[in-house]
Amino acid sequence: MNCTGFDSQGVKSTVFASVIVRKDFRPVLNYSVPTQVNLSFTVSSILDVDEQLQLLTSFLWLDMVWDNAFISWNPEECGGIQRISMIAQNLWLPDIFIIESVDVDQTPTGLTAYVSNKGHIKYKKPMRVTTVCNLDIYCFPFDQQNCTLTFRSFLYTVDDMLLGMEKEVRETVDTSRNLIETQGERELLGINKATPKMAVGSSLYDQIMFRVTIKRRPGLYVINLLVPSGFLIVIDALSFLLPAESGNRAPFKMTLLLGYTVFLLMMNDLLPASGIPLISVYFALCLTLMVTSLLESVFLTYLLHMVTTQPPPMPSWLHSLMLRYIRATEYCKKRSPKEKKGPGLNSIHLPGQKDSLEMAGWEPGPSKVELNGDPPSTWAESEHQIQKHKTIDLWVKFSLVLDTLLF
Repeated sequence: MNCTGFDSQGVKSTVFASVIVRKDFRPVLNYSVPTQVNLSFTVSSILDVDEQLQLLTSFLWLDMVWDNAFISWNPEECGGIQRISMIAQNLWLPDIFIIESVDVDQTPTGLTAYVSNKGHIKYKKPMRVTTVCNLDIYCFPFDQQNCTLTFRSFLYTVDDMLLGMEKEVRETVDTSRNLIETQGERELLGINKATPKMAVGSSLYDQIMFRVTIKRRPGLYVINLLVPSGFLIVIDALSFLLPAESGNRAPFKMTLLLGYTVFLLMMNDLLPASGIPLISVYFALCLTLMVTSLLESVFLTYLLHMVTTQPPPMPSWLHSLMLRYIRATEYCKKRSPKEKKGPGLNSIHLPGQKDSLEMAGWEPGPSKVELNGDPPSTWAESEHQIQKHKTIDLWVKFSLVLDTLLF
């Protein structure tokens, strides 16, 4: 190139006229030699992750370096100038694109490129890209996503263009982490590289595939979703300490269930719009347990009320199970006589019931009848009362076992 244009008044337009004329052609002197394009990128920001549409929107800085055989000058004859910048649209640019992209190229126009005296061109461009990514939200909010960014030429095969790396992947990861360190809810974990060739019919294309691993920062979801839900479940479990016969447990559980439903409606915007993450299964399980405990409290209240008014006869299979349970508990009490029985879930006191265990275990013998001389009708009435108290006692024990089992 003629250096007469490199004077104190700047570069004349005629200096690069021959290069501008040839910008539509691949800048090589021998067309059998492929152009080597080295590229690298930096993840500047992760703008959006759409789980419903399976899209990842990010902002990249793409760096491309290649040689232009049409450009060369002697720095000693050109005032010691070794590198200048010029409008990129006046140069041949490689048609590198991202295969996974589903949006039009939004690269701003009027970008410049650095050109060295040996024809070494360095071109940087910002890109806002929306790419398809197979998002797995099962472990939300502790999920990790692996998205691929595959760079390839749209037209040139391996006979015309070869792709390489401008810098190591480790440097790309470090630079990207420094840029997106305090932005958004996503954290960059790492970037891996692969260089598979892509065959389309009889043509073979060179490409570089980057696997970008990102992780969600779960702090917001832990504080707003998991912690309140855990507190409500703990309160629901502790509500079993309320006496079942008092009638206050069922209204309390109903209020708690209403509050949990309102909590789920308010926090619905924080959950993914598609898919079934594990946290949704957890919320459904918690809601099921709370509804089940409410139904059990209603049934227990009804059962205790029915027992105090008119106790029904216990089915034979249930009566057999309760007798086995009573024998087992009495055996355990004999093995540990020093064990103290505390209040809470261990006892249910019905109004009007007095010492049912003692009355249920007392049976009059024939000697009592002969000594007292009471008429048989009186003893028949006593036997009826004893059997009634036995039935009440069994139903009370059944209620206690049912309550303890669900707790």
